[in-house]
Parts: sequence; C-alpha cells; structure tokens
Amino acid sequence: MQHGPIDLVIGADGDRARAFQAARDRFETVLAELMDELDALRAPVWSLIAPPTGETALRMHHAAQAFSDGGFLTPMAAVAGAVAETVLDAMVRNADLHRAYVNNGGDVALHLSAGARFGMEMQTQGRKHLGNIANSHGDPIRGVATSGRGGRSLSLGIADSVTVLARSAAEADVSATLIANAVDLPAHPAIRRQPAYCVRDDSDLGDTLVVTGCGWLAPDDRDNALDAGMKLASKLMNGGRIIGASLHLQGNTRTIGGCGALMAVNRAA
Repeated sequence: MQHGPIDLVIGADGDRARAFQAARDRFETVLAELMDELDALRAPVWSLIAPPTGETALRMHHAAQAFSDGGFLTPMAAVAGAVAETVLDAMVRNADLHRAYVNNGGDVALHLSAGARFGMEMQTQGRKHLGNIANSHGDPIRGVATSGRGGRSLSLGIADSVTVLARSAAEADVSATLIANAVDLPAHPAIRRQPAYCVRDDSDLGDTLVVTGCGWLAPDDRDNALDAGMKLASKLMNGGRIIGASLHLQGNTRTIGGCGALMAVNRAA
C-alpha cells in the first residue's frame, strides 16, 4: 500500500482477508492524522508543552522522548516505525493471526504468536548480502529498523546502514537513526555536508548539517567511525533501549547483542 511518503509491504498468516481489510481501513487515515499534528511532530521533543493526541503521533512522541536525553530530536525520527506499528496493531486487533508483519520502507513491525518465526536478510543497496535476522516468538524483538546515508531519510553520519533490533518498530526506528548519525568523522575532508534545508526543504532538521557524500576512507578512519557508532549502540543496549545492532561502513561490519537473532557476516573488507 502506498500513499504519499508511506510505502507499506504487509504479510499475514492466519485470517488474511480480515487482516488485510483492517490494514487498508487503518492506512486510509494515517497520513491525514499525521498532517494534522505535523508542526508538533517536527519540533524538538523537549520543546513540546503537551504530547500529540493521535495514535501514531503519540507512538512517535513516546519513542523519541525515551531517546532524547536532552539532545535535539523530533518525533519524526520514529515516523516510519510508528506507522508500521499502527497498521499492524489494527490487523492484530481485527483478525486471528499466527504471524504478521508491516514493512514501512525497511522499518518492520512484527507480530509472532507461539511457535512462529520470522527471518530477514540485510543487504546493501546493491543487494550484497550483509547478514541474516532469525526471530522467534520467544525473542523480545518486535521491531527492526534500518537507517544510514543511503536510506530515504537524511543522515548526520556516514554509515552505509545501521540495522537495529528493539521491542517496538518505533524504538528501533529512533535508535537506528541515532546510531547511524553517530557513525561519523567530524571535519574529515572526504565527507561532504550541507544544511538539511538545502537538500530537502521540508526537513525537520532545518540548518543542521547532513551528509551528502563520503569518499573512500582509510581503514583507521573506518574503524574510528564505527567505534563511535558502537559506543552509542553499547550505551543504548546496556540501558535496555535496544536488543541488538549491526553497523556497516564501506565493507566493514560491527555487531552487538541480538539475543542470538542477528547474525552478521562480512565483518571486514
């Protein structure tokens, strides 16, 4: 299903007809609801006097608030994961499902009943294999999100991609964004940056510098950038905010956690 910037791929095992009808019905209203509160959703979380009221907007706000730690972060960092959660919740409430997923441009919300399993593959934009994710009902993972320089959103960092496993898709979305931003080499001459508004005039990032290009990096530079991302990933995992992460930059991969579900390959170029 596609409407404006939202592009969903949906799967369900069980009462598929009822599930897909529920997804279609809920999808028809999601974008309009977000537009009604767009100004608040583009504002820093700490600046909001009151949280938004819509179902998806509230998911976005709560996810961003949990990760803000006083820094600049808007609820828009969770939009893709929150939309996926909202549509999946409508499916699960209206149909008897053994397994279901909603994939919103790579940010995935999962429903797994007893005995159900779900597998995914991580790839580069050129479809090079990066690793597998094998999740089961007994795992706490219900959200998977990927962010980075090559994605649909603007990035402050140079990661090719960062995939995060979390308890919800909205939390995975925010944390993947933050970790991808942290994979960086400030002031490195091989990295090109521009104010966000010059790249996308509707960005909530305003005049924040975003990465628009990155040349080939020396091995030590790649290690330093990945170390910075892993430092934040470790902090988030130790704080119980994520379950695992896989960070990728120019042929190098770092992984952390995953409850045995995240199996990354290609650890070095």
